[in-house]
Amino acid sequence: MPHEQIYTNAKIVTADDVFTGTVVVRDGLISEISEGKSQLSAAQDLNGDYLMPGFIELHTDNLEKYMNPRPGVDWPSDSAVLAHDAQIIGSGITTVFDALSIGDVNPKGNRMMQLPRMVEAIGKANQGGHTRADHRLHLRCEVSHEKTLEMFEKLVDHELVKLVSLMDHTPGQRQFVKYEKYREYYQGKYHLSDAEMENFIVRQRINAEKYSVEYRRKIAGICQEKNLSMASHDDATHEHVTESAGFGMQIAEFPTTHEAATLSHQLGMKVLMGAPNIVRGGSHSGNIAAADLAGHGVLDILSSDYYPASLLQAVKKLSELENGYDLPKAVATISLLPARAANLSDRGEIRLGLRADLVHVAQAGSQFVVRQVWREGERVF
Repeated sequence: MPHEQIYTNAKIVTADDVFTGTVVVRDGLISEISEGKSQLSAAQDLNGDYLMPGFIELHTDNLEKYMNPRPGVDWPSDSAVLAHDAQIIGSGITTVFDALSIGDVNPKGNRMMQLPRMVEAIGKANQGGHTRADHRLHLRCEVSHEKTLEMFEKLVDHELVKLVSLMDHTPGQRQFVKYEKYREYYQGKYHLSDAEMENFIVRQRINAEKYSVEYRRKIAGICQEKNLSMASHDDATHEHVTESAGFGMQIAEFPTTHEAATLSHQLGMKVLMGAPNIVRGGSHSGNIAAADLAGHGVLDILSSDYYPASLLQAVKKLSELENGYDLPKAVATISLLPARAANLSDRGEIRLGLRADLVHVAQAGSQFVVRQVWREGERVF
């Protein structure tokens, strides 16, 4: 007999509607969707709360918090992955692309040394069935770092690598056009003296001249050969965007100007912005506000970036803005659209035949709260 679950008296959020009804799950797949309340004794009554598709996170570096919970503390990788996974699933995220940086801009950092251990720990936990979310890898390639291409070539064939983004955090362009913002961000983040900061800026500019153009072209070419989804990062100008589109990138991560976001959208790239930007009401780097892009209809995907719980709160805020994003459209920014951008055709919405990745969401005062989470029909939170 097939394994069956019934969830009823729920506000079901589909790709284009919200209605009170019932969802039946059989063997991990959505098998029935109907309006009205089930009278079957086996049905779980969700008391009028929302039933949403499992959230899909394309870009989060949340794992790094657990690898280095305090300065100088290097936490065991296996434990860090499971702690990270618990926070991810508790935020309603059923599919997560763990964003691992290749090329550390931090002069005092140890990301490059930690990277192989992080990859190994994620793979082992996923393969052993110890994670509750479905973990994939997103390789964030800092094209201005001398070791990036070498390390990328070592990791790109890992079975969990499904997304690659090309970044360039050189001062004076993209995210940090203004040098004062660059100094403020990195000097505060890495606790550098004034002299250390000046040397840091000089070194980053020299490395960019040596490596950025060549590494961007070579890494993009490898991704095209392997049919990997690609994302641009911090595009700011017409030239940035047309180059990214020419490389076949499907996603435009965190464009920093209206011009770049609008052109990316027009050229078919899905514009991804940070959910914290929505929740906080603006960018921590002083760039464009995600809500402004939503108002112009060019915001496609939200990412929690550094704060997993921000996805659900951003959806609520987005659905309340006067910009045409009703709740189904807002939810699609964290489910259907990231699924399509990452070539995941088996999930991302509540639809017959898709994976039963589901999130039970209640309203608690002014907030949305995750009550239950199912992955392929199995309750994981």
